[in-house]
Amino acid sequence: MKSYVSKNKFIDWFRSSDTYKNNFSYEGLDALFDWLEEYEDGTGQDVEFDPIAICCEFSEYENLQEVKENYSCINDMDDLEMHTSVIPVYNIDGSKSERLIIVSF
Repeated sequence: MKSYVSKNKFIDWFRSSDTYKNNFSYEGLDALFDWLEEYEDGTGQDVEFDPIAICCEFSEYENLQEVKENYSCINDMDDLEMHTSVIPVYNIDGSKSERLIIVSF
């Protein structure tokens, strides 16, 4: 049995969760949802809405420097993109922010 989760429901679930509301910014959730939908379209595989698994698999960072502080093997964006998937985060006005989401590794 499957049910579709809209972007609004996806974002609302995280924003209303006492435990997980600080894992991603609003803009990060927007970017993550779009990335997950593109993944589904590209692979033909459905992604199960499992918020705990999503929080374990993905991490949002303020900038590349914060990523480098957590992963000593990363020197620049090229290094990061060679190790994992990088999801850019855009501001509400559509401009690209320094924030990014990565698949944790």
